[in-house]
Amino acid sequence: MSLDARLDQIVARCEELEARLASGITGEEFTAASREYAELEPLVARINALRTAQVEQREAEQMLADPDMKALAEAELPVLRERIGSLQQEVRLAMLPRDAADERSAILEIRPAAGGDEAALFAAELFGAYRRYADLRGWRFEIMEYDESELGGLREGIATISGKGVFARLKYESGVHRVQRVPSTESQGRIHTSTVTVAMLPEAEEVDVQIDEGDLRIDVYRASGAGGQHVNKTESAVRITHLPTGVVVAMQEEKSQHKNKAKAMKILRSRLYEQQRLSLHESRAADRRSQVGTGDRSERIRTYNFPQGRVTDHRIGLTLHKIDRVMLGEMDEIVDALIQEDQAALLASEGL
Repeated sequence: MSLDARLDQIVARCEELEARLASGITGEEFTAASREYAELEPLVARINALRTAQVEQREAEQMLADPDMKALAEAELPVLRERIGSLQQEVRLAMLPRDAADERSAILEIRPAAGGDEAALFAAELFGAYRRYADLRGWRFEIMEYDESELGGLREGIATISGKGVFARLKYESGVHRVQRVPSTESQGRIHTSTVTVAMLPEAEEVDVQIDEGDLRIDVYRASGAGGQHVNKTESAVRITHLPTGVVVAMQEEKSQHKNKAKAMKILRSRLYEQQRLSLHESRAADRRSQVGTGDRSERIRTYNFPQGRVTDHRIGLTLHKIDRVMLGEMDEIVDALIQEDQAALLASEGL
């Protein structure tokens, strides 16, 4: 089916829904029709704007044959062609299947992987970079768990990043982040390579994932901080194991066992929701594995090379020689490039 035919179908469907809503339907039928109409109406507005511009282009091209109107037409045509190109891209992007999780807030999880103390130190720095990025975007960054190591590194960091469309921009961050630099503890000046794992999960609501209490094993224990500091005298830390999947969440940030359990359940729910979401999209992920990747935490996605001052995203071959700015939270250039690459892959797979 041609693109024009698909656009005709969309316009016709929107008009059909508008007529049904005006006919006085009620109940679940009204709710479903209203939801679909609300999704289609902005797209139809773009389609109508595109077709109006295309009519104006044809009229301007006809004016070229008129000596009195030729100069006006020559001035209008480049503007119209640019507008049509922009509208065509807007229409194509609006036709792409939507990720239902895009508008959600996100839960960030960072842990050191290979590299010992140096990995923990970089984990702390990367956690801070995401916090600064959230600040620059006007998002709320709330720390849920921050387990600091003896040298000031990070054993585990978990945070909720709240705001409109957070997950849509940050979902590409899941994976292995590699750092290359000379550690402060290295006396020979040798460059070390360490890795940190990042998981970015869409925040789930209770209605998204049904968890049976009988499927949980809940253990409580005494929490402790870096080097045995801040030891709680009560068993306030909580570890929840979801027996069917083996997913384990431990939380000790709060002094209250009740609060730690609530936070752990929130993270567990989001992890289970992400498992379900990725399972539903597995075929799509397989088709696009060579593009921006699957989001698998085992996949090396980015390298931060401090001696050369560069950051490289291996999925799209993007290298920026501004590592200091990226670590200060200026990540939009990377994020925008990942989104554009993902959209291009989707457009190709959808035949748009």
